[in-house]
Amino acid sequence: MSPRLKLRDIAFFERPVQFARPFRFGAITINATPQLFVRAEIEVEGRGTAVGASAELLVPKWFDKRPELSPAQTVDGLRRSLEIARGLYLAQTGFQTAFGLHAACIGDQVAACAKENIPPLAAAYGPAEIDKAVLDALLRGVATNFFDGMAGNAAGIDARLSPDLSDGDITRFLVLANQHRSERVAIRHTVGLDDKIEGDGGVADPRENFGARYFKLKLGGDPEADTARLVQIGGQLATLPYGYSVTLDGNEQYGDLSALEVLVDRLERDSALRPITGRLQYIEQPLPRDITQRTPLGALRRRDFIIDEADDSYDAWPTAYKLGYSGVSSKSCKGLYKSIVNAARMIARDMDGAECFVTGEDLTCQPGLALQQDLALGALLCLDHAERNGHHYVDGFGETPASEARAFAVAHSDIYADAGQGIRLNIHNGDLLTGSLNTLGFATAVHPDWSALRPLEQPGSLQEQLA
Repeated sequence: MSPRLKLRDIAFFERPVQFARPFRFGAITINATPQLFVRAEIEVEGRGTAVGASAELLVPKWFDKRPELSPAQTVDGLRRSLEIARGLYLAQTGFQTAFGLHAACIGDQVAACAKENIPPLAAAYGPAEIDKAVLDALLRGVATNFFDGMAGNAAGIDARLSPDLSDGDITRFLVLANQHRSERVAIRHTVGLDDKIEGDGGVADPRENFGARYFKLKLGGDPEADTARLVQIGGQLATLPYGYSVTLDGNEQYGDLSALEVLVDRLERDSALRPITGRLQYIEQPLPRDITQRTPLGALRRRDFIIDEADDSYDAWPTAYKLGYSGVSSKSCKGLYKSIVNAARMIARDMDGAECFVTGEDLTCQPGLALQQDLALGALLCLDHAERNGHHYVDGFGETPASEARAFAVAHSDIYADAGQGIRLNIHNGDLLTGSLNTLGFATAVHPDWSALRPLEQPGSLQEQLA
């Protein structure tokens, strides 16, 4: 039987993160943004109290891309999502499972955020970050690690939010996933729209791609410009002395199906694109989320497409599957429980003869809590590779105090190393190792230095700003 808990406190903090290079995706270029930290204190029934933590960047213009909003306003929307979730979670005063706490709040969270003009994807951010911290605290409270805890369903995940599954489907998936979890996860190197392509510092430079065998190429939404850029990138990747694979990410930039059809036609017919098309695994979220959720792919379903930004509810993946999509991304910032439920759905559909999959994508996870918890989730989902871009766009641990960075490096020496330029990811022939994530709590032996963080800024009202 899954342990039960009740919340005692939730606190939010943030820390500035300066990027080492601009990261342009979709219609936004990020040079800096705050990183959120969550501290949750719980009481585990019959076992006493425990404290857990989580972290994630407050990324502008991804959760909410509405053009009338400034980047700062979309970050404020995430802060407000957190505050609303905190109130709802703390209002749950009885003992219940970690997933039961999430399930009791997620519907009210989306509804409350909608009243403040916050869309569902941004609404889910608050619960996603609280859930990670609560799970970390729970695993510490029952003295187990993430992988063993999930194999035993310590969180109490059930099918109440996914009626297409049974409780048994989820339990079986958790046991099977733990038996086959990934000991190594290859990095998928992101090539942003402003990243250098050729020569020193380009996509084929091992000092930039860290020996990656997988590449994620951002698209801009113009088939002509994207084709020309992919030809250039493909020419560079073709010089690599080893095999490689690619994925393409539209970030909702293709306005309609006809523009997407032009791109796919070029990919299939233009011989200059063979270094891309011949290694292409899937195309990620090309259409805006509202169009995605109502538009069948039609003949385009001959290619593999996945949803990412459109994955804003527990119903999103089943809907997309019916429209012709092959997969859905896992990102812990969208909700670790939804990732697990979606992965369980894949196993159930595969048993019925379908071919669908979960992928690992990244929203610039920073070294420490965010990276480790998302990496552990990917390992549990048995991913071979996952986008990892935090090490590419931010200089190591960034603004993190040196003592805190060293503590992570000592506790997780298979993941971090100092080669003379500060503590950075320790990438082994293009892979990240997951062994040290098998530690008490949710994939981390270290918590941040809370005294070095500032309280989360108070958000303005998005509703008033749009009025």
